[in-house]
Order: sequence, then C-alpha cells, then structure tokens
Amino acid sequence: MFRELDDALASALRDIGGGDADAQDASPSTPSFEERLHDLMQEYQLSSRNVATLLRTIVELRQAQ
Repeated sequence: MFRELDDALASALRDIGGGDADAQDASPSTPSFEERLHDLMQEYQLSSRNVATLLRTIVELRQAQ
C-alpha cells in the first residue's frame, strides 16, 4: 500500500513540477494536484499530518540517493 501511495504522490508531484506551462496545457477534466491529493487522503484514510510526514520522508529518501 505504501508503494502505491508513494507512486501516486510522486506522479502528482511530477505533474506540478513542470511549472505553470504544463498546468495551462492540462485539460479541464484533469483533476488538480490538490484534488488528487485529497482523493488519495480519503482513499487511504490519511490525515494531513500523515501526508506531511510521508512527503518529508519521500523527499529525504530521494535526497539521500
């Protein structure tokens, strides 16, 4: 479950990492990062504190590589 959530968050972060140009090219039917994150939080029953901890852990692990 962690791997699936990690992959989903990484994908969402990559999507917003491209800057405003990518956001303008996105179709109106594409959910925003916030919507995708909120949906993941509901699906996995995670609080904002849990998500913040998870994101810090992912960032720290990627920096350590």
